[in-house]
Amino acid sequence: MKEKLTALFQPYTLNNGVEIQNRLAVAPMTHFASNPDGTLSEQEQRFLSNRAENIGLFITAATLVADGGKAFVGQPEAIHESQLDSLTRTANLLKSQGAKAILQIHHGGEKSIPALLNGQDMVAPSENAEVGARALTETEILALIDAFGNAADLALRAGFDGVEIHGANGYLLQQFYSAQTNRRTDAWGGSQEKRMAFPMAVIDTITAVRQRHNRPDFIIGYRFSPEEPSDNGLTMADTFALIDALVEKPLQYLHISLWDFYKQARRGADTNITRMQLVHERIGGKLPLIGVGNLLTAEQILNAYNTGWAAFIALGKAVMLNPTIGTLLAEGRVDEIVSELDPTQADHYGIPDMLWEMCIKGSPWLPPVVGQEWKPVDL
Repeated sequence: MKEKLTALFQPYTLNNGVEIQNRLAVAPMTHFASNPDGTLSEQEQRFLSNRAENIGLFITAATLVADGGKAFVGQPEAIHESQLDSLTRTANLLKSQGAKAILQIHHGGEKSIPALLNGQDMVAPSENAEVGARALTETEILALIDAFGNAADLALRAGFDGVEIHGANGYLLQQFYSAQTNRRTDAWGGSQEKRMAFPMAVIDTITAVRQRHNRPDFIIGYRFSPEEPSDNGLTMADTFALIDALVEKPLQYLHISLWDFYKQARRGADTNITRMQLVHERIGGKLPLIGVGNLLTAEQILNAYNTGWAAFIALGKAVMLNPTIGTLLAEGRVDEIVSELDPTQADHYGIPDMLWEMCIKGSPWLPPVVGQEWKPVDL
């Protein structure tokens, strides 16, 4: 097995000349543990302290770009100059272990939590009375685009190797692209092209930040969800159109969000073929794709990589369960890799308190727990 695993440890050179040391990525994981001001806490620092060893790309937890869009308790922030020191410490912590540090930047839109908005309105592309969100004004849309650029500027100055734009999981950028949540009739909604305008503008603004700093080595990635379950939600056909636009932008990678690496398409494409294969074929080699989806064992990770559908394999639950999984894979110590969480071993995992309590109660979103039945999310 060790010899087979060497395939995961081949370097990859991005289109901007940056070499990634191997094909393993850490998927963005919500910690629920940042300080109230959005800065790095001691619990987060402990969680990150050894999880970037022998990892190619380490993508951080979704980091808020603007007041009024917080979607998680204890969410990290990249909004204010006062947060630069914290961002620098996070970047250094990951880079000191050898990984490329990527800051995922995010806004919750209508999935924000009202109690965390400090009295501000919940905003979204269109009004959603059910959750209490009002439609963004044109001025506010432009300000949010600038906020993504500001977060990227902070990340670059903090020493991060790049940013990942969070356009997945039903948050603000996906809300703009989906006809289900964007019912605008102005320049920011209506046709498929107009619904795509906000995420494209965010990419352009971040690209301008990179150019302003003369840092072509600064990595820009984009994460997306391929489908939505509701009748008026995104289909694979919508995703193909998005991919066609994304590959024309000066991005370095695309990152699909999936709960199952092998999940087949729901609609808008051949439903006998996996979303991963369909997306891989649509990209057509123009950008590397990061694949993900409940890959817990060495065999599962290797088999997913060997499909050829993804240049990188992202791990989330496996990294929670095995803090040094990169090293375990690199050294062929596959028998030491665990695929269930042991509630008696809290110190071993170093998982922040709130997240730990959620883990041991059991959740389809979180790793399997010893002695508990586990049924993963199926979206």
